[in-house]
Amino acid sequence: MKPFSILIVEDHPFQRMYLQNLFSELGDFYLECAQDGAHALACLQRHNYDLVLTDLLMPGMDGVQFIQKLAALRSRPALAIMSSSSRRMLMAASLVARNLEVNVIGLISKPVRASALRDLIDQLMRLRDKTPPAPLADIDRQSLIDALDNAEFEAWFQPKKALANGRIVAAEALVRWIHPEHGVLLPGVFLPALSTFNLEERLLWLMLEQGIEAQAQWARQGYDIPVSINLPTHLLNSDDLPDRIHAFVLRHNGVPEKVFFELMECSTPQQMSSFYAGACRLRIKGFGLSQDDFGKGYSSYINLVSTPFTELKIDRALVRGCSENEELAQALTSIVGLGRQLGLTVVAEGVETAQELAFLHKIDCTQVQGFLISHAVSSDLFAQLLTHDGPASAF
Repeated sequence: MKPFSILIVEDHPFQRMYLQNLFSELGDFYLECAQDGAHALACLQRHNYDLVLTDLLMPGMDGVQFIQKLAALRSRPALAIMSSSSRRMLMAASLVARNLEVNVIGLISKPVRASALRDLIDQLMRLRDKTPPAPLADIDRQSLIDALDNAEFEAWFQPKKALANGRIVAAEALVRWIHPEHGVLLPGVFLPALSTFNLEERLLWLMLEQGIEAQAQWARQGYDIPVSINLPTHLLNSDDLPDRIHAFVLRHNGVPEKVFFELMECSTPQQMSSFYAGACRLRIKGFGLSQDDFGKGYSSYINLVSTPFTELKIDRALVRGCSENEELAQALTSIVGLGRQLGLTVVAEGVETAQELAFLHKIDCTQVQGFLISHAVSSDLFAQLLTHDGPASAF
């Protein structure tokens, strides 16, 4: 396997040498060092790196300026940020990067420890294992319509587990394109094209239909599993969408109370009144509503308390490293407490370590979802997960 290629951006000579020695003790890596942001950008022009590890406090171009210029590059490596400044400063810098679509995989306080670098390498290994294929260059509207007509888009299901008893209690439907030439494609490859060609509503009907079919399959085994469907909020521009969704679910023998809609932040309605009206009308018709990705984007406390949500999903950015970061731990504790006080089911997304799981259990989070529990799987494999989880009578 090709060794990871890592660029260290650090102005202090002793720190550069120290970091090189730490990495060398952890394994065989291709290491380069840059003494400042300008030098690092020159390195990035001539070589593709798997990881850039940068200091924040540097003379000349500081770390935040460097991150902004890094985001403008065509090829963006994963990023880790280190500093002797406060954790809040590190978090602020990471938000700059994440909002510029740079993948931040680590926030490291100085002095840097070998364990922190080992965690970075583990994150790189996970990225290598789950890196999706590059977006297809030849996706046109007709190829997407053909794929929709031929049911090449499939709903796969990621389980949500209750922390009270460790049981699978719900599922989120996530789309996969079973491409006849390229195999299983993840959403990042094709969702932008579906949005460009205004085909998201067609995908919504397909996910709803397959989600209801999966529920019926699991019900035959004795399992009663609510299913969450992602709903781009700009679709609520159609005032009659809640009526059409309700009629569709009933026509396919679904139960509205067992279908949840996760309101996505990838788009917004033309008027916020459409968002609130659509959310209210979906709840009136019995559907569950989830505030998705809380802690990211425009999700806010005012939306949370003024929209009839039944579920609060905490974004993975607030979950990752919560067992080691005091500020994150305090924020998570407050959010979980608020959600429960509002009578919401609180779901933590992106749980990847046993330490994160233990902390979420400690603060009384309701449910968890993430790779530690399971990746998204087909409806048949989800049925097997249910069977392994225990007999249906245990619910």
